[in-house]
Amino acid sequence: MSLACSRSLFFMVFVAGALALGVSYYLEYAVGLQPCGMCLLQRMCLALLTGVCLMASVHGPGRFGSSLYWLLGLLCSLAGTVTAWRQVLLQGDPLQQLSPCSPDLADLFASNPWVNVVQQMFNGTADCARISWTLFDLSLPEWSLLFFVAMTILSVQQLLRVVWIACRRPLSGESSHPALAGD
Repeated sequence: MSLACSRSLFFMVFVAGALALGVSYYLEYAVGLQPCGMCLLQRMCLALLTGVCLMASVHGPGRFGSSLYWLLGLLCSLAGTVTAWRQVLLQGDPLQQLSPCSPDLADLFASNPWVNVVQQMFNGTADCARISWTLFDLSLPEWSLLFFVAMTILSVQQLLRVVWIACRRPLSGESSHPALAGD
């Protein structure tokens, strides 16, 4: 039963991630919001999380594989949480402290190693600090932060559940059900 539960949880996280990706593409192409570098990093983390959960729901792994998939999901959601949190902090800063424009992302990747590009994105620009859309008085990075925090909590809870089940298993050949041991 726990494997089916884990498989359905992976599928639900996949559906939630696919919906969130769909909303981000809708806001970009239908509404006309242009994503900044940090938004693209968050989208990449979300795509990785969604892909990991799709693979896990199709694969239907055992306990070890399930814990490995939850660990990968945790890493993706933590990276998204850090990126969204940084952008929320940038939105609270005055715009004068940030560089006024962001260079083209393709030019950045062509001239710099990817680590430097990510570092430059985390420094932020005025594009990252501008609030261009809100829903219920929360900006897109704040919604993204809420989603990634929820996925982080779910991943940690599932990893702790797998560890708890493994610790409750008896070490020797004795039965884990004391009522059935005498039968």
